[in-house]
Amino acid sequence: MTDDETRRQFLEIGLLTASGLNACSGQGSLLMKMARKDFEPSYLQLERSGELAKRAQELYSIYRSCHLCPRRCGANRLVGEKGVCSSGARAKVYSAHPHFGEERPLVGRYGSGTIFFSHCNLLCVYCQNWQISFRGDGSIVSDDTLGRLMVDLQKAGCHNVNLVTPTHCLPNIIGGLRSAIARGLRIPLVYNCGGYEPVEILQMLDGIVDIYLPDFKYADGALAEKYSSGASDYPEVAAAAIQEMYRQVGDLVVDEQGIALRGLMVRHLVLPSNIAGTDKFVRFVAKKLSPMTYVNIMAQYRPEHMAHRYPELCRRITTKEYQQALQWAREAGLKCLDCG
Repeated sequence: MTDDETRRQFLEIGLLTASGLNACSGQGSLLMKMARKDFEPSYLQLERSGELAKRAQELYSIYRSCHLCPRRCGANRLVGEKGVCSSGARAKVYSAHPHFGEERPLVGRYGSGTIFFSHCNLLCVYCQNWQISFRGDGSIVSDDTLGRLMVDLQKAGCHNVNLVTPTHCLPNIIGGLRSAIARGLRIPLVYNCGGYEPVEILQMLDGIVDIYLPDFKYADGALAEKYSSGASDYPEVAAAAIQEMYRQVGDLVVDEQGIALRGLMVRHLVLPSNIAGTDKFVRFVAKKLSPMTYVNIMAQYRPEHMAHRYPELCRRITTKEYQQALQWAREAGLKCLDCG
């Protein structure tokens, strides 16, 4: 495929996704609604009861032999040992700012308050943020500073606090959350992750997270192992994790302006030659979650980082491949598609 053909197909996909298919394929009216005045973030009740403090302590204890992610490396991060994620016992933050490139129910008018955490537990060879996940760019912060960042995003008018790649620094996040609550945090908490999460850790987040935003990257374990640093168990781990997330928060609920308050939103990046297993993914959502699950079928794959080492990943997807992905989703019966 020539460079001109690749550019043309990229522009065609851009036109396709901008042609009225966005925002749940015009099915926004199908989303459940709640008056914003009736909404309270789940974490406030846990803080009032003392349960949030208890869970924060339990999570910190995991740093002695880390099993926050399915790698279960056992590193004692309290004494400086590091596992696959290369992280210590304090959070490292790359950036914190209003973000307008997320899904529409998160962005609204004033943006999603994203906090990008450095490092990652998946380390995909085609990572588009490799400077953050692999190289670890960013600054180490205290839990109190992390809480201040959350409140600053609220003061900036952001509709939520969006925790990007949070798994490996979850204890610090909950510590920071408690600090933020004391300073008046009152907006939804978004858990924006790669989907590679142990169910037992997610259960500790029950009643803390308002909106789950996981990826579902692969339906084939051999491909997950090849492209995501040996994570051969990714499909079954992610499936179990996303089902637990759905159990906790259910389908997406929005306010009068269509801004997300609570629920599950799942992302799926279409890869060349159906490497991601899109056909299997959409059937999983329809059968194991709900046809009303908010699903973002993403077209923005581009070869980055080490993708050039894998000929099958060295191109963008074609218009035909993306249209096929959408067709699979419709045939599976999914009603709330965000085509982005």
